[in-house]
Amino acid sequence: MSVMLAASLLLSSCGGGGGGGFALGGAPIVPDSGDGSAPSAPASGNTVTYQVTGSLSGLATGESVTLLGNDQPVVISQNGTFQAASGLAAGAAYTVTVGTRPRTQACVVTNGTGVIGTSNVSNVSVACAIRPQFAYVTNQNDSTVSAYRIDAATGALTAITGSPFVAGAVPASVTVNPAGTFAYVANAGGTVSAYRIDAATGALTTITGSPFLAGSEPVSVTVNPAGTFAYVANNFSGTVSAYRIDAGTGALTAITNSPFTAGNNPYSVTVNPAGTFAYVANVGGSTVSAYRIDAGTGALTAITGSPFAAGSAPNSVTVNPAGTFAYVANQGNNKVSAYSIDAATGALTAITGSPFAAGSLPVSVTVNPAGTFAYVANYGDSTVSAYRIDAATGALTAITGSPFAAGNAPKSVTVNPPGTFAYVANFGGGVSAYRIDAGTGALTAITGSPFLAGSAPSSVTVAQP
Repeated sequence: MSVMLAASLLLSSCGGGGGGGFALGGAPIVPDSGDGSAPSAPASGNTVTYQVTGSLSGLATGESVTLLGNDQPVVISQNGTFQAASGLAAGAAYTVTVGTRPRTQACVVTNGTGVIGTSNVSNVSVACAIRPQFAYVTNQNDSTVSAYRIDAATGALTAITGSPFVAGAVPASVTVNPAGTFAYVANAGGTVSAYRIDAATGALTTITGSPFLAGSEPVSVTVNPAGTFAYVANNFSGTVSAYRIDAGTGALTAITNSPFTAGNNPYSVTVNPAGTFAYVANVGGSTVSAYRIDAGTGALTAITGSPFAAGSAPNSVTVNPAGTFAYVANQGNNKVSAYSIDAATGALTAITGSPFAAGSLPVSVTVNPAGTFAYVANYGDSTVSAYRIDAATGALTAITGSPFAAGNAPKSVTVNPPGTFAYVANFGGGVSAYRIDAGTGALTAITGSPFLAGSAPSSVTVAQP
């Protein structure tokens, strides 16, 4: 029999153990009376129809999940009961699946498929839980990658079985794709190592064909937000290598006309959240190259005005999650340059007050997922500078307590996807870990920090498969 769905899918809250709920548009709905097994009352002469309902548990505060009831979406932002479909006749098939999972969680559906009988279906359940997080650190002097499981509650790092994993010669930079399924390492020896990430354990398995050829001294690697292209800054050859990522295997294939010309000694590469522009910090030229990314091919085209002036010896570049501001750590003059990004052209314009003071030899800059705080690793004085970002202007204001102590010669800083912890790879040894105060952005070293790594940790990233 054909499946008949209601014009809109209704969502109800458990609201303290029952009672009313709300439709997607916010209008109150009245729950069924009795035991919930009665069919929807038909109009005279119409077919009796039934509903599919269930319960959601474990959803974190501030998260939402999109469920598909017979392919029709319903967005749920709190735990409790939900209605996935209605208007289904006896004998009709039904399915409830996860359409879009929460940003930091995985959700599992139980009793999500079946055939309508002669009563409403009410035993569908959806359970959500925090997805595991893994940290990866390149060890430059012993050509390995250390891998850790992150304790979601404390932020502590525990080495996973098999760690450290073999990399190429002089691994300088590590990144993961947005889905957390593949990891890529730029080896200054001239290659890019590629790995599949085990979603359960975090272990790395070398992808067939790895390592892949790059330019001369590749020192930075990034992946676009769609996970379709990878870009590598080649320090000695003054170029950016571009690759298409095989969605199934993670293998890299050089795209047509790669490598693309950059400035003098390109040392860091990043892509904006929309995947439309790429930016490269040229440490030897004190500039930032900007490119438009071809959505189909991944090719780079320099935008008008590029390269843009930066401070002395820009070593790292990042873009905030909204794609409105770019930040560059200039190790030569101990400053952080800040720019507004033209949404249409990708051009950079220095914002009022830029550059902002940092510590000694700032070499890495990152922004938290909420776009509210920025962190800079200062290689020269073994600290991390922390700033509040003005949402309107992009200006940086040092937060109370900044700079925060790090290990010896911090080389790289990153923030985990939930924005709760920060990690710093200290070139002099170990990985520093901090809890981030959600209100102030202040850093507090967590118990056990710094954690052991290999020789000369140079880069750190976090994956959440």
